[in-house]
Amino acid sequence: MSADDKISRAGAPSREAREALSSGPNAVRSLFRRSLNVDTSGRLRREERAPRPEERVEPKKSETDYVQVKARLQERLFEHLGEEGVLGAEDRVIREETERFVATVMAGESLPLNDGESSRLANELVEEALGLGPLSPLMNDPAVTDILVNGPDEVFVERFGRLEKTDVRFRDKEHIARLIERLAIRVGRRIDTSWPMADLRMADGSRVNATLPPVSIDGPTISIRRFGTPPARQDLVERKMLSEEMRTFLGHAVRARKNVLICGGTGSGKSTLLGALAEAIPGDERIVTIEDTAELQLDQEHVVRLETRPPNVEGRGEIRARDLLVNCLRMRPTRIIVGEVRAGESLDMLQAMNTGHEGGLCTVHANSPRDALSRLETMVLMAGTELPSRAIREQIAAAIHIVVFVRRFEDGVRRVASVSEITGLEGQTPLLQEIYRFRTVDRDRGRVIGHHEPTGIVPHLADEMRARGEELPMSLFRAPETNRVPGRSAPEVDRA
Repeated sequence: MSADDKISRAGAPSREAREALSSGPNAVRSLFRRSLNVDTSGRLRREERAPRPEERVEPKKSETDYVQVKARLQERLFEHLGEEGVLGAEDRVIREETERFVATVMAGESLPLNDGESSRLANELVEEALGLGPLSPLMNDPAVTDILVNGPDEVFVERFGRLEKTDVRFRDKEHIARLIERLAIRVGRRIDTSWPMADLRMADGSRVNATLPPVSIDGPTISIRRFGTPPARQDLVERKMLSEEMRTFLGHAVRARKNVLICGGTGSGKSTLLGALAEAIPGDERIVTIEDTAELQLDQEHVVRLETRPPNVEGRGEIRARDLLVNCLRMRPTRIIVGEVRAGESLDMLQAMNTGHEGGLCTVHANSPRDALSRLETMVLMAGTELPSRAIREQIAAAIHIVVFVRRFEDGVRRVASVSEITGLEGQTPLLQEIYRFRTVDRDRGRVIGHHEPTGIVPHLADEMRARGEELPMSLFRAPETNRVPGRSAPEVDRA
């Protein structure tokens, strides 16, 4: 068969083929050779891509997905613990039941795991049942103060005042939700779609806030504020949160049963300072603490801790801080410590301070000492009483003796920014005089450089504190210019 016949029988529809047929035999043979070369090279490329039968490798059996095996066993484990009714039991009971479940599964089922993976799986299942699962390494890091979970792949921590993203991962959103439910069950709280928010506490005193959809649109979230070992007042001096003079003065004020209000923004260190100042309370006094989430860890022996409770699904059973404050007045308290004043309980607190319950400690969110007093006045009105503004301010000026303002500076370091005394009213304005302050000297590559110093004002409380037997040296209140003597350096500059 000629080249012309082959092209004709192939029915080549292209313009190039038609032109070759009309041009003569030489053009037809040239087109035929080109098409033959293209066809041969294409077959060779396909043969190179396809392995030969003798070289064809059978697909390997897929390796066991450790994460999937662990996920399946986790679901079965929590179903098993729920059926046994031990999810809210003590750690010892949960550990024993979890180890029994793992041993049964390992013995009765052929899991394609090696010895190392089996041992790791058993340990991680126990950790999932008892601890915080993927968050456990972060909880063991003493430098971590906050843990923030925004999603399965978005876990942030705060170290040394700075937020940073971690490599910690959850399997999926259900994994986070299961952890939240487990934490809620352990402290007797409930969180679900009908009430998708909860404030929880952990055994070490850390505070947990959790949310579920539909409140958190993108999925469950967890916010953990770690407290760890309560820092002593001396530790706060070493961290440059306050000076030695401030520590000494505040310690005398607490022992002399003066009412102290600690104010500051979120995460500024109010609760940390509150716990440190509470160390100065004598051990023979009866202390009653009132908190939304029990965080304070006091070393005194005679301590009663009260905690608020949100309403149940039916909207009943709510116990407010005001209810606890009224009740604790019947418990013969020597000291009343309110973790945070938020609403109408401020009126009962002020009245208690003005009717013999001295030495109270409490915190409030505010951006300055004067803002704290304004917020107290607003919260008294939230109690539903129609009191005139002057009467409220007189109550505040008579009840609160010292206002401590704590601030997180722009370099992330928490410091006591000022210590002020309330000296009374001028017209309808409470009078504040600053006793100590933090003075900023310079800024170096984002760091705040400065020191704490007395203002030189001797508080009016000094005579009252001496009358109670507190030895209050006047050197605590000397301003830096008059406090320098030969052989003594200027106030130490904080370069943290």
